[in-house]
Amino acid sequence: MPTFQYKAARPNGTTVEATIDGSDERAVRGQLERDGLIVLSLRGESKTSGISGHLRWARKVSLHEFLVFNQELLAMLKAGLPVLQVWDLLIERAEQPHFQETLRAIRENIRGGSAVSDAMSRHPKIFSDLYVATIRAGEQSGSLSTVLQRYVQYLKLMIGLRQKVSKALAYPAFLVIIGVAVVGFLLVYVMPTFVSVYGESAQSLPVATVVLLQIVDVLQAQFLPIAAGLVLLAVGLRSYRATTEGRYATDRWLLKLPGLGPILLHHNTVQLTQTLATVLAGGIPLVDALQVASGAMSNRFIARGVMNAVARVREGTAVAAALEQQGVLPKLATAMVAVGEETGALESMLKDVGEFYESSLDLKLTQMTTWIEPALLLVMGVLVGTVVVIMYLPIFQMAGTIQ
Repeated sequence: MPTFQYKAARPNGTTVEATIDGSDERAVRGQLERDGLIVLSLRGESKTSGISGHLRWARKVSLHEFLVFNQELLAMLKAGLPVLQVWDLLIERAEQPHFQETLRAIRENIRGGSAVSDAMSRHPKIFSDLYVATIRAGEQSGSLSTVLQRYVQYLKLMIGLRQKVSKALAYPAFLVIIGVAVVGFLLVYVMPTFVSVYGESAQSLPVATVVLLQIVDVLQAQFLPIAAGLVLLAVGLRSYRATTEGRYATDRWLLKLPGLGPILLHHNTVQLTQTLATVLAGGIPLVDALQVASGAMSNRFIARGVMNAVARVREGTAVAAALEQQGVLPKLATAMVAVGEETGALESMLKDVGEFYESSLDLKLTQMTTWIEPALLLVMGVLVGTVVVIMYLPIFQMAGTIQ
């Protein structure tokens, strides 16, 4: 939807400058006039100019910065500061320029009479549906500080969860990169020296050495085509995953991988249960809470399953039964949710499920790193050792002949 920048006068004589989304200039002007404003100027913003254009291409705010923002917002709300003063302070403390521009736009919308949640909803790249729904629930119930505090706790949990998974995968990835780099160095820089030494006696070389030399020759002669092919393959896979069906297919495939699949399933189970518990605690109806929680899922296959379950819940099916029919969560998780529904303690049971699977995830990550590190070291050692032995094999053979 196009974005327009306007300057208008209020009935009390003050002026306001802000941005607003609308289908066309006439509709936007009519909306502003219905809000009691006298439009002084109105113009559409291009995609690469103005606040809206800057934000359209801006990257998202990091989770850490967003956590700090919410902690500061919570502290100011608890201190009882006026709303506009709160946003002035938040703008001053924001580090990233594009985030400052977003907060300025929100401040102007609030000054123009918009609710905080409505102003935030105009910037979906930074403020997710989950966050906007949480703020809106707090505004409607008059307990914004309480709801925001729950969201801060939820955000800390999600950051910790992401850090656990990242740390568990970082060292194995480092070992793979080092192993590939060492093998590449041997083949590209060390092997050519042996090629010149063995060149005259190529016919008497062992079969393994001949095969390795042929591989080196192919890599040297076809390096650019091979590199270009790998780059195109990576770009193609990335482009495919960027599509809706591509993301769905790859996320479904990842869940089926041995070892990694259960870890991803437990990670998304924690995401869903803790998100749903947080949204329900804010007073959002169950069906709406499920829709919001599905949008916060990192795995699109599970997210689509939750959305399919929403339709069944809307028809009167219990949450646990609807989720079990989709098969996107562990059976134990759906069984525990069913107990929570039967006892009328769904919110607390969702928290318990999240905590249980978080502990299970910690155990699986520990087991994975315990086994995968020595396994990778062994594989890389065998690979590098094999290449070195094959390179020196003719020398060993020659030494045996001389004796």
